[in-house]
Amino acid sequence: MNEEITTITDVQPDVKKEKEYVDYSEKSLSEILDIFSGMLEAEDHHDLYKNAEPLKAAFYKNLKKERAAAMASEGSEGNLSSDNSENGDAVTARTVPFIDEERRFKEMYARYKADRAEYNARNEKAMEENLSKKLDIIDKIKNIIEKGDVSHTSFTEFRALQQEWRDAGPIPNSRYKEVYETYQHTVEMFYDLVSIDRELRDLDFKKNLEVKTRFCEMAEKLADNKNVVEAFRALQKLHEEWKEFGPVAKEYRESIWERFKAATSVINKKYQAYFEEQKAKFRANLEAKTALCEKAEEIMNTAIESAKDWSKYSDAMENLQQEWKKIGPVAKKDSQKIYDRFRAACNRFFDSRKEYYSKFRDEMQENYQKKLAICEQAESMMNSEDWKATTEFFVNLQKQWKEIGPVSRKRAEQLWKRFRSACDTFFDNRNAKSDDPSITLYQNLKSKKALVKEVKEYVLSGNQEDDAAAMKDFIERWNAIGYVPMRDKEKINNAFKAALAEKFPSAEKEFRRNRPQARKQVAPVSEKERLIQLYNKKEAELATYENNIGFLSQSSGGLIKQLQDQIETLKAELAKLEGQIRELEQKENSEE
Repeated sequence: MNEEITTITDVQPDVKKEKEYVDYSEKSLSEILDIFSGMLEAEDHHDLYKNAEPLKAAFYKNLKKERAAAMASEGSEGNLSSDNSENGDAVTARTVPFIDEERRFKEMYARYKADRAEYNARNEKAMEENLSKKLDIIDKIKNIIEKGDVSHTSFTEFRALQQEWRDAGPIPNSRYKEVYETYQHTVEMFYDLVSIDRELRDLDFKKNLEVKTRFCEMAEKLADNKNVVEAFRALQKLHEEWKEFGPVAKEYRESIWERFKAATSVINKKYQAYFEEQKAKFRANLEAKTALCEKAEEIMNTAIESAKDWSKYSDAMENLQQEWKKIGPVAKKDSQKIYDRFRAACNRFFDSRKEYYSKFRDEMQENYQKKLAICEQAESMMNSEDWKATTEFFVNLQKQWKEIGPVSRKRAEQLWKRFRSACDTFFDNRNAKSDDPSITLYQNLKSKKALVKEVKEYVLSGNQEDDAAAMKDFIERWNAIGYVPMRDKEKINNAFKAALAEKFPSAEKEFRRNRPQARKQVAPVSEKERLIQLYNKKEAELATYENNIGFLSQSSGGLIKQLQDQIETLKAELAKLEGQIRELEQKENSEE
């Protein structure tokens, strides 16, 4: 066995490929620029060569994303054009976001390319020079062999040439195998020559054994290194150095090589186990990221129709993005694909949200103009004393208000207060000045609500006589207020009873004792007067219904329909009563 040219097939010589993959896709533009700048300053050509293109890809992908976001944000505040800019530079700076960042990156990338080209040129020149040196060393060894000189001087010269070979740097890969094999063959020829002089040969064998024994010890020590990748790199260097030294004595060749190979095997197994573990982590991370993609796609495909739901799903999507950042890397072959899938779902969702809010803002602006117009109409009529016609006018405005969609939150309250103020001004004037029966009922209802509130806020004195007197006063004031609309009667009565019972234990008994007797109905003097009284009563009911329906929300669909049916019934009854009254008036006129 010739241990000098044996290779270990399970060792991966390309150590550079084993550096852990760095995912720059989640970095911001400023972070990418800082990383690239730091690498340029460090002048680590291998690090730059490995990372420059991934940095470039991540930079332009994030530039496109952040530029689109910035343009969208600027568009929502009003697009700029050259007509409203002071100069062309201002236009460029605002309409093309991140232009300085892109210029800075291009400058750094151009510097990298120039440095890389210069480095490659220097490296190629150096490798050609090294090749020339090593070929010259081979020729010098051959000259020693051709002379047949095995003296101490020639052996010393041979050793110096070996050291020169080891000191010479790398040569072009295309010539490596050929030159190395030629060198090994030439060295073996020299040793065949010097075998005549055992003393010189054995001395060299001994020196080689000492060096290779030290290599074995170094390899065995590497097995204790917890950084598996670092240990593997160091092992590759030892293998390269091992090849640079000549053979050992025949009786040690097998054992020294087996020792070195055994140490190599230990590190290789750890290295393989490490990357199997990494692969398992990558698979788990890929599964986790795939699950997030599925959730993001589910959200993306959800039909969202309200601002509340958009807010809810936006929070959910942002939570997914935070989870994504916590998950470690995946295999390089899957990294871009899974990232693009997740980013596509996020982008489509946020693009749809942007489109919704853009349309929603337009609708809210239109709604704002409509409600503003209603406010102006209400304010123009709030001082009118044509109670009946203006009541119908305000009820109609209230209906229109309810049918109009939302406006922006900061404007909604202001508009509503303005409209409600105009409505309250009219209805307060009407309630104070009008003798319409329906208005009296409405005033009574307000008075009773105020009294219920007063009872709830009453603080017991602790003196039974004083508290009993207060309770009696509340009941007397309640009975003195008068009737309320029929639809509110039971509700307001129950509220009053509940408020009294909460404050006064004997309230129910006192309430029954002081309840006024039912008023005797005075019979109408004539049929006409009876019909007029009935007409007035139903007209009051109609006004109450029409006023109340305007304040119901659109979600109260069933109640609105019920009130609308009652209004139509009352209108029909009023029309019938009006016809009957006219017939009686005509009859009275004819009799006269």
